[in-house]
This record gives sequence, C-alpha cells and structure tokens, in this order.
Amino acid sequence: MAMTMSGEFTLPADKATVWAKLNDPDVLRACIPGCQSLERTGDNGFAAVAKVKVGPVSATFKGKVTLSDIDPPNGYRITGEGEGGVAGFAKGGAAVKLEDAEGGTKLTYDVEAQIGGKLAQLGGRLINGVAKKMADEFFANFAKAVEPQAA
Repeated sequence: MAMTMSGEFTLPADKATVWAKLNDPDVLRACIPGCQSLERTGDNGFAAVAKVKVGPVSATFKGKVTLSDIDPPNGYRITGEGEGGVAGFAKGGAAVKLEDAEGGTKLTYDVEAQIGGKLAQLGGRLINGVAKKMADEFFANFAKAVEPQAA
C-alpha cells in the first residue's frame, strides 16, 4: 500500500541550530514516538528500533535509515526501511527542507512510503491517521528540543 504525507512546521530556532539537531541521534531518539534506539552506522546512516501501534497491530520495527542529497543547512533526503515481523514492513523516503522564517526556521517535509503485511490490511485511513499523529508528536517534541534554553 502506498502512502504520501506532507507538512510544515515553524521551529523556534535559527537554521543552523535546527540543522544540528536534525543530525543528532540523541535528539532524534528522544523525539521519535516509540523509538527504542537510534545509532549512527556511518557518516550518513543510522540503525533504528521503534515500537509502533496501529489499531490492533503492535510491532517492533528494526530498520536502517540513510541520508542523501545533503545540503547543509538547507535540507536532505531520508530513505529507510524497516521490518516488523508478521506485522509487515515499511519503506520509503522523505525530503526535508529548511528555510529562514519569522521567529525561527520553517521545516517542510514530503513523505512517500510503501507498507506491506498486516499493517497494509488495516486500510489507508487508519494508517494515514496514525502517521499524521506520529508526525505531529515528533515535531512537537522536536520544537521543544530546539527551543533556546532559559538561562
């Protein structure tokens, strides 16, 4: 099953700070809903484990993520794939762009993904709803992570 999603968020920090945090595995691990581990495997790669629940299906996905088309501090492309055992698999990518904006940095993203297995049988509306909720949760967490810390 194919899925697409896009969105934009204005983050309360300058572009250099947002870029640095987008490339920090510790920050990302803390912001990604259900993320159990995220470790750098090379200059542009990460290994990840995340526990995800979509309707009645709950699974632990293990996968890898690669960054490409890297244009510091303006954006990059993320591609990844994960296996969740009998729950299925997910693979796809996202283009992430950063632009200066009033009060901080505007981050825009466009996601394309393929989902298979039991997850794909749940239907697009449920999957899209959960994906949107997870994206909103990630960006709420990420906005807090990039906020300038009070002295």
